Amino acid sequence: MEPTDLSSLPEEQEAAPPAATEDPSSAFAPSSIPPRPASLSSLQKYVPLDWAGYFDREEDVAIPGSDNVFHVYLAGSEGPVVFCLHGGGYSGLSFALSARIIKEKARIVALDLRGHGKSSTENDTDLSVETLCNDVLAVLKTMYGDSPPAIILVGHSMGGSVAVHVAAKRALPSVAGLIVVDVVEGTAMASLVHMQKILSNRMQHFQTIERAVEWSVKGGSLRNVESARLSVPSTLKYDDSKKCYTYRTPLEETESYWKGWYEGLSDKFLSCPVPKLLLLAGTDRLDRSLTIGQMQGKFQMVVVRHTGHAIQEDVPEEFASLVLNFISRNRIGPHGVEIPGLKSWSKK
Repeated sequence: MEPTDLSSLPEEQEAAPPAATEDPSSAFAPSSIPPRPASLSSLQKYVPLDWAGYFDREEDVAIPGSDNVFHVYLAGSEGPVVFCLHGGGYSGLSFALSARIIKEKARIVALDLRGHGKSSTENDTDLSVETLCNDVLAVLKTMYGDSPPAIILVGHSMGGSVAVHVAAKRALPSVAGLIVVDVVEGTAMASLVHMQKILSNRMQHFQTIERAVEWSVKGGSLRNVESARLSVPSTLKYDDSKKCYTYRTPLEETESYWKGWYEGLSDKFLSCPVPKLLLLAGTDRLDRSLTIGQMQGKFQMVVVRHTGHAIQEDVPEEFASLVLNFISRNRIGPHGVEIPGLKSWSKK
């Protein structure tokens, strides 16, 4: 069971340790109790922040031969590309706080997946893993052509599944590393039976963006207020008919794809022919295949303590350090794996 996606506790209640559940891509809190009125002053600390203080720029990537336009946030000018894929219901801004650190040693690109953030596609509700994989490959092809730099795929929750599937396809030779954040097949598959009920019970409407940010923090889905102020607004849209904010991504309508995100994920992860790092918020998430693979040294695993499901948001400094250390340890340079003894990405 894993902590929740955008979800809910009463607004005046102090934040409590998140009830662990895993959504099809992250998780959702069990309550949908309407918030009690909050004073304007109490909401000031939840005012949205602009991405510009964290990423260097944003771009729209139009895919040739289609009406698909994918939004990306970019930072950094040197080194390999840390290509980030967010979880279901999140957005590329989920990696904003980490980007501010990672960009000092590497380039970072955070994508708004289909049906999320500012991306716009011909079918925003098709969140099948195959479609999402093809989207990632199309974006990388459009951005870098036939000579892509070394790429470290980083995926959180649903995005972790997509990253694994992209790496396993071996369709992009420049993939030099894979980092999966808090998603394990066994835990995810076991939770799917409860997901539709959890999604239907979560808070659905917000009078202001500030209230949505507050809800995400007090509900336990995010523990870092600064990150919530950056990322939560991009997960919402304004409903003119209801005169309120609601979720940009209707995850409850994508149930037919959930099983495909996670089925066979552990074996596929182990089969990826690149250095691999699995970041978990708790040891209870490991399933049998991964436990055996970890004992055999097939991948590195780090349990990040005192964090919820969104590790990259809750502890961005530690997350960024783990990413940069992974690059250094595996000697991944701008164009691929470095020859030992030449260039190192270790901090000076």
